[in-house]
Amino acid sequence: MNLRRVWAVARKEFLHVLRDFRSLLMAIAIPMLMLLLFGYALTLDVKNVRLVVWDQSGTQLSRELISRFTGSPYFSLQGYVNNYRDLEQAIDSRRAMLALVIPVDFAGQIASGRDAPVQLIVDGSDSNTATIALGYAEVLTQIYSQDLVLRQFQQRGGAAPRIPLEVRPRVWFNTDLESRNFIIPGLIAVIMMVIAAMLTSLTFAREWERGTMEQLISTPVKARELILGKLLPYFAVGMFDVLLAVLMGELLFGVPLRGNVALLFGTAALFLAGALAMGMTISIIAKNQLLASQVAMVATFLPAFLLSGFVFTIANMPKVIQIITYIVPARYFVAILKGIYLKGVGLEILAGETALLTAFGVIMILLANFKLKKKLM
Repeated sequence: MNLRRVWAVARKEFLHVLRDFRSLLMAIAIPMLMLLLFGYALTLDVKNVRLVVWDQSGTQLSRELISRFTGSPYFSLQGYVNNYRDLEQAIDSRRAMLALVIPVDFAGQIASGRDAPVQLIVDGSDSNTATIALGYAEVLTQIYSQDLVLRQFQQRGGAAPRIPLEVRPRVWFNTDLESRNFIIPGLIAVIMMVIAAMLTSLTFAREWERGTMEQLISTPVKARELILGKLLPYFAVGMFDVLLAVLMGELLFGVPLRGNVALLFGTAALFLAGALAMGMTISIIAKNQLLASQVAMVATFLPAFLLSGFVFTIANMPKVIQIITYIVPARYFVAILKGIYLKGVGLEILAGETALLTAFGVIMILLANFKLKKKLM
């Protein structure tokens, strides 16, 4: 391999990127915009669940129960209703997602030591949010019920009942359970995969469309030199995007980076090289910029977003889909990023994922070289 020829091709591609404002905008501005949009808009935290109340009891005990909901950051009281028709209207109009119905004899049943049923009506059109909201409501009612039992024992002068099981939860790695802390690292992998493949998916297709590919074929430049020369500028731009994403995650979103920064950028370089080579392979095969960009989007964004474990847990997917995820390179990089960011683990834990990323990069570069060699012969 002649490094002088590699540098000549790389210099030509660098000049093209610098002179083409649209390519430079795509390479830098779009990742930042995607990180901002997804970082602020995409959240799995459920807070301020809209609540309406039908308090048929109107007693101090019912007001105490309502105060448990209004005093929680997870619920937002939207008002009171006086019948099921108004309750249904509030849920249908999306003014409320959850309704609390307290029966007329609520206080009397509690005073007599009987169970006092309370109705919770939830809008199940958003099943995930509804499940979490019901979980919050059930915890609040259980705590309120325990407080009532303790109060009754104290009023009767008896000893408080002993609770045989006490759960003391402790959350590791993401103490506040902020979804942003694991969404942002995974989002870096998705953005890198999409941008890298889309950038290089236009390189060889552009040469074919402009008629300059024949000139490159006639030069002494070999296939591997041409591929490496065209890859280097976009690799530099991609690593700059990684630096921007890490800085934005740290300074703008406050995502903790507990692991080794060198390991983070080293694995990012492996993943980036494979993604760039994948885009080049698509470009070599397609020979058309529009087709290449469309294929690159389908081949990168959808698998990286849906099948990498970035948002949707792979263990919850059907078995067939779980098997397919093993060929998605973003799956391994997402695992690496979350391990470095949240757990602070090193190569001794992430060696398997790192080896698979290395294999991905090598395979993609060899495939691009094989496909281009056929055209140069």
